[in-house]
Amino acid sequence: MAELRVFSLKQVSAHKSKGDCWFVISGKVYNVTKFLQEHPGGEEVLVEASGRDATRDFEDVGHSPAAKGMLDNYLVGVLEGFKGVVSVNKQSTTSSTKQNKPAFKDMPAFVIKEEKPSAFIRLLEFLVPLVIVGATFLFKSAMNEPVLSS
Repeated sequence: MAELRVFSLKQVSAHKSKGDCWFVISGKVYNVTKFLQEHPGGEEVLVEASGRDATRDFEDVGHSPAAKGMLDNYLVGVLEGFKGVVSVNKQSTTSSTKQNKPAFKDMPAFVIKEEKPSAFIRLLEFLVPLVIVGATFLFKSAMNEPVLSS
């Protein structure tokens, strides 16, 4: 297996933009710049977590095994002082076909639901804001405050 580079947190912190997005998860350094547009949660989430240790953020979301398997594709190194074991599928040098297969099925980055909301939900989406505006108007009237101030 090829030797992985070792990065300091300061080096990783220099990569925190849409054009250069790195972060640390469990002591491993990932460059996810090419994945930004495919991320189901949006690129903003990744850019916000970039340049630092994002382990807690990653774990709190509860990523699927497929998402965790995709991480190996973006691994560029390890953090200084990392003492864990790194096994990377993409850097395997064996010719076995079993090891060359990805550990996950290719999945679309997002799912489009074609179901339209029910008539009741659409009615609520229309009426709730009107009720809030009406309640505000009544409250202001009851408090003898001008409804429209200039």
